[in-house]
Order: sequence, then C-alpha cells, then structure tokens
Amino acid sequence: MRMFKITACVPSKTRTRTQRELQNTFFTKLVPYENWFSEQQRIQKMGGKIVKVQLATGKQGTNTGLL
Repeated sequence: MRMFKITACVPSKTRTRTQRELQNTFFTKLVPYENWFSEQQRIQKMGGKIVKVQLATGKQGTNTGLL
C-alpha cells in the first residue's frame, strides 16, 4: 500500500485575542494513496496550506509507467 507523508499548516481553530494575530498549526501525517485527494481538499477548505509531500511507502513512479 502506498502512503504519502504530508506536512501541512492550518490556521488554529481557537479565537485569537485580535484579528491581526494569527496562529498556525503545523502537522505531519501519513495518508493512504486512495484518500489523498479528499485529504488535500479538507486541508485547503480549512484555509491551510500543504508544505511538503513525500512518498512514505511503496515504489516511486508506480502508476506513471516507470518501473
């Protein structure tokens, strides 16, 4: 099973003292290949940004015709 290791940054859900003050939360998690698109949409809907994506398990280029 192929897994992606993603690092993302999302704004925190708790209210900050002032509107100008932003608090971001960075997190890293493993996401299965099949759930990648829905996870990507979820992060972007929360107003977050995907910082880094790495292939954690599986072979690189499996579904691109490269072996």
